[in-house]
Order: sequence, then structure tokens, then C-alpha cells
Amino acid sequence: MSFPEQRPRRMRRSRAMRRLAAETRLHPADLILPVFVREGLTEPSPISSMPGVVQHSEASLLAAAEEARDLGLGGIMLFGIPATRDPQGSAGLDPEGILNRSIRAVKDRVGDDLVVMSDLCLDEFTDHGHCGVIDEDGEVDNDATLELYAEMGVVQAASGADVVAPSGMMDGQVAVIRQALDEAGHQHVPILAYAAKYASGFYGPFREAVDSQLSGDRKQYQMDAPNRTEALREVELDLAEGADMVMVKPASAYLDILSDAVSISDVPVSAYQVSGEYAMIEAAAANGWINRRTVVTESLIAIRRAGATNVLTYYAAEVARWLREEMSGSGESSARGTPASAPRATSAQRAQSSQGSPAQDPIQPRTTVADAPTEPHDPSRTDAGFPPVS
Repeated sequence: MSFPEQRPRRMRRSRAMRRLAAETRLHPADLILPVFVREGLTEPSPISSMPGVVQHSEASLLAAAEEARDLGLGGIMLFGIPATRDPQGSAGLDPEGILNRSIRAVKDRVGDDLVVMSDLCLDEFTDHGHCGVIDEDGEVDNDATLELYAEMGVVQAASGADVVAPSGMMDGQVAVIRQALDEAGHQHVPILAYAAKYASGFYGPFREAVDSQLSGDRKQYQMDAPNRTEALREVELDLAEGADMVMVKPASAYLDILSDAVSISDVPVSAYQVSGEYAMIEAAAANGWINRRTVVTESLIAIRRAGATNVLTYYAAEVARWLREEMSGSGESSARGTPASAPRATSAQRAQSSQGSPAQDPIQPRTTVADAPTEPHDPSRTDAGFPPVS
């Protein structure tokens, strides 16, 4: 049967009809918020290449964690930035180092109401910026690095991390960390493995976010962009080593890899909408070239549609607020009363204001024809027209 009997447009005629037929939806629990906490800060410090994102102080981190809990986010991922670095990344193994004491502080504040994840990698802590220790030939020593990962994982678990997330792409990292956790009595702590992490240009703004000391690149150990089959091998290896969750990173340019990983995985699959993806949306919105809210939503829908169980995204809290508005019935009036491209104040900006410190001014994009809703009575919505899953 074909046209005129078949008319797929019947299912798109109204907002309610599109909602009824929706195949993919967003929910706050789908979203994980990455956060940066920097030792020595007394107030949040804006990250210039990621407008609206900050390096947190230890105090403002707690406010961000509380908001994440109250918004019902799936989790929060902590990245620590130490005051001092060395070739071995010792600050990352120190139980009193910035990352581990922040894990304890956040867990004390949110308890079991929010999943607290910790980045398990040395790159933020080494003075050379690589994800492992450097051998005498100037290369990252895989097996020597694994010994430090094992110790790091145990310290993070002892500090209260609900999930440890090795992101260094060292061969065998999941197996070594799993064994160390189990031997230390942390059998209950899951591992979220960065299974298919590509050496990507999309990480550029992240280097500013963590004050990276890296010169050069990480192509010796992160994946090569042209390779697809290799990603499946990496995922399979991590699953065989005991990964409780696996991740594809970056997300938007690697949706084929994400879909492949989902097809072979019997555990949840995460995807990381990385700093460069965020920065590109913000830059385009700032110039009035796109409708910010629509594109943020569409980008997350695409990642979920490709099969991601959850998404690490710097938009997590903001999108959760949009979803809350829509569920309360205020999304339409909010969308009409506020330019769709204009970001709302972040928790860090609100924390700055409460401390009497100047907050980073949010981007106020120019309004162009791109910002006009396609249907006058069908305003832009966070989930591209779909209500959150109950």
C-alpha cells in the first residue's frame, strides 16, 4: 500500500499527536552533569571557551551537587584540578587531595539521592598532562600506569564514589581496577569504562577547563577517528574485564560508534557530549545563527535515539529545569517570555551572586529568523515535543 492510502503526516499534525507518536524522550535521570572543582578557589571561575560553565570552588561544588540532586539528574561526574602537579600525578592518589576530599564532601551533602561518579585518570594531576606515567623513551607506560589506576580507584571508592570511571584508555585498565576494588572490599562499586574514547579535536575547551599541562596529543592510546571495528573490540574487551557500564566519547560525531556499542552491550551505554560540542552550540547561538534551546534539545535527542542509556552533558541541569517547567505546564509561557536562545543562569552563577561576586554574564544571542518558532502555537520544547518519561 502506498500514497494516497499511506500518509505518515497524519501522525505529525499536532503537538499532542507528535507526543503520542514519540519514539525517544528525555528525562532528567538520563543526564549526568560533569563538574570541575579547582583547589584554592574561593569562588567559581568562568571557563572562557565554555560560556556558562565554571571551575567550582569547594563550596560552590556542593551547591551544584544539591541542585543536581533536586533536579533528579542521573548523576554528577567529578573532575579535580590540584594546586600542584608532578610526573606521577600524586595528588590524584592522595586521600586528602582535591578530588577525593570533594567526593567525600559531595557524598556527605547528597547521600544516596544522587549518583556521584569520579573521573579515574591521571591527566589532571600530572605535570606533563598525559593520562599515565611517562617512561624513559617519552611514551606512556601502560602497565606502570595500571598500578596507579588501581590505587586511585581504591582511594576514590574509599572516599565514597558511587561509580569510578577510568578514562585513560590503557589496555587492561578495567580488569586491574576491578581486581583492586574487590580485594579492598569495594565489590559494590561499579566501573563506568570509557571504552571507545577517541583522540578528538572536540576536547579543546576541556583543556582549559582542567588547566591541562599537555603539549602534543594522546593518539598513542586514545582511538583513531577513522576506526569503527576497533571500537567494538575495545567495548568487548571492557565488557569481558567486568565493566558495569561503558561509554563512547565524543558523542555527536560518533553516533555510529554509539549505535554499534549498544548493539553488542548487555550493560548500560553512556555517551559524553564533550566540551567542543557544547562550545560550538554556544558560539552559534551567541551569533544568532541557531535557536539554542531547540538545538540543545535536538542534540541530546539524537544521542539518546542512537541508543545511549544516559548522556554526560554540561547542559544537564539546564535541560532538567526545562523539563520541570514543561511538566508543571509552564514551559509554553516560559518559552514565549524568554528568547529560546538565551541560557539561564547556572547554579554556579547563582552561587556567585549569593556570595556577592560578579557572575559571568550569560550569552544573549541576537534574535534572527532562525529563532522564530516554526509554528506560532507550538513553542520550542526541551524534548523536541515529547514529555519526560514518568
